[in-house]
Amino acid sequence: MPIENERKFVLKNDSGLEVRLAQAPGVTRSLLVQAYLDAPGLRLRAREADGELQHIFSFKRLVDDQVVEIETEIEATDFRRLWKLRRETLQKVRYSWPDGRCHWDVDFFKTTGGRTYFAMAEVEMPEHQKVPPPLPASIAPYVIEQVAHQDPRFTSKRLADAAHAGRILAEIEQKVAAG
Repeated sequence: MPIENERKFVLKNDSGLEVRLAQAPGVTRSLLVQAYLDAPGLRLRAREADGELQHIFSFKRLVDDQVVEIETEIEATDFRRLWKLRRETLQKVRYSWPDGRCHWDVDFFKTTGGRTYFAMAEVEMPEHQKVPPPLPASIAPYVIEQVAHQDPRFTSKRLADAAHAGRILAEIEQKVAAG
């Protein structure tokens, strides 16, 4: 069973980081457009990377304190049909790279105009690993908070709401400024 075991880190919204990641060797860039359906845990995603477009249907749900995530590629026609049933939608640019047995993704959540309104890193770890690996040097200076494990405020579905993302980012920045 595919168990998702990830830790998240809120990043400073700095356009320089995105530029540096785009130029870094071994880092892949993809554009993700995704939507959530009206049933819990169901998601659609269109992923464009290296000139290829994939359409993905996902089931993701917390079961026995573990997140089960099952993804399967679907035909573009089926994606378009299901897209009509969407609720929350989002667009993000993702930079990804392997790190030993772990995998890093840095997501830049975008408005329809292409402006970044929230940035977050995630490390996907082996199922039984509890402690995340050291932060990569490329993102360490930008981390402003490690997210508590499974904090529901930081799901992509919640962060699809730019106003929500802005509020929690302001709270974090205020806490950091207060020391």
